[in-house]
Amino acid sequence: MERRHDIDTLRVAAFAVLILYHAGMVYVDGWGFHVKSPHVLGWVEWPMVLVNRWRMALLFLLSGITLGLALPRRSPLRWAGDRSWRLLLPLVAGIVLVVPMQAYCEARLLGTVEPGFWAFLARYLQLRPWPEAGFAGAEYGFTWNHLWYLPYLWVYSLVAIAGWAALRGTAATRARDWLCSRGRWLLWTLPPLWMMAVLVWIDPRFPSTHALADDWGNHAEYFPVFVAGLLASRGEGFWEGLVKLRWRFASVAFAAATVYMGLRVAGRVLPAEAPALLPPQAWWLVSRAAHALYWWTALLALLAWGKVLLDRPWRWLPYATEAVFPWYVLHQSLTVAAAYWLIPYDLGPVAEPLLVLIATIGGCAVLHELVIRRTPLLRPLFGLPARPR
Repeated sequence: MERRHDIDTLRVAAFAVLILYHAGMVYVDGWGFHVKSPHVLGWVEWPMVLVNRWRMALLFLLSGITLGLALPRRSPLRWAGDRSWRLLLPLVAGIVLVVPMQAYCEARLLGTVEPGFWAFLARYLQLRPWPEAGFAGAEYGFTWNHLWYLPYLWVYSLVAIAGWAALRGTAATRARDWLCSRGRWLLWTLPPLWMMAVLVWIDPRFPSTHALADDWGNHAEYFPVFVAGLLASRGEGFWEGLVKLRWRFASVAFAAATVYMGLRVAGRVLPAEAPALLPPQAWWLVSRAAHALYWWTALLALLAWGKVLLDRPWRWLPYATEAVFPWYVLHQSLTVAAAYWLIPYDLGPVAEPLLVLIATIGGCAVLHELVIRRTPLLRPLFGLPARPR
């Protein structure tokens, strides 16, 4: 596969943001998570809101680009088989070996199960509905929690591979080349319009579930982004135009974020009886429009500036690229377990989150370096080839 150092670097950065984001979830008031600390950090919410508007879309966009760079060199059937092995095996291993700790901690804090992780695990591994346990997914008997990205990526990849195999003729290639050159303005303008429609009409009817089968709001956002990455991956005209407009995309993203966050702040600080310049529904639409514009221009700005600043063979990049998958699988269970054990000690709003973050990062580093990457039987369970390349 053709390597793009900027894409690899952005991918590492995106997963690093994800790890920090999930650690922050423990300390944000009103945001559902598997374990919550009594030490609320109000300031953490605002950067998390900004990041949350594009963090998962960035991962699917980068995944689409990576797939687009790989597909022309391999047969679709072989690629589908490899993709299934690399995504589904870690998913199953994560559900059975890694995520149960999150379910146990959540159920213990709810008071719905007795102390004792091994007894809990024995019941969990029966994979039978367990609604009285109360953890996320208990009605199914198991949960994938943060690993939901893997089945979504698997389905999107299979659909894209099938579509590429069916449409890889000359006409389809010309259409893609036109879209990435003369028609690239469509890639600048259509996605935020689509996202506006998603926010206004689809999301209110289909709230996020991360359950794959009925998660139409998230599919409406993430699958088109994945396809956009796939189409743009080899479009030289797309990347040239992206780099030329990088300041414009960054400026528009900043302006849209300012409007969006300003409305959120105003909604909290202004008294209810304050005079309104527009009716509530109009402000709601303005907020959604700013959200949609910020979402896409932030993604374009990240790609553009990544191409300019990050497309170089960093010495640490091969190791970090390998570490991404194991760290992704491990991190949230380490975060939840660390918070579960530290919360009773009432260490305060500085020491506790700092220790949770240290435990998460340190645990990922130690388990990846000393256990996973050195054990051939474990490597495929965490998305790595059985033998180092």
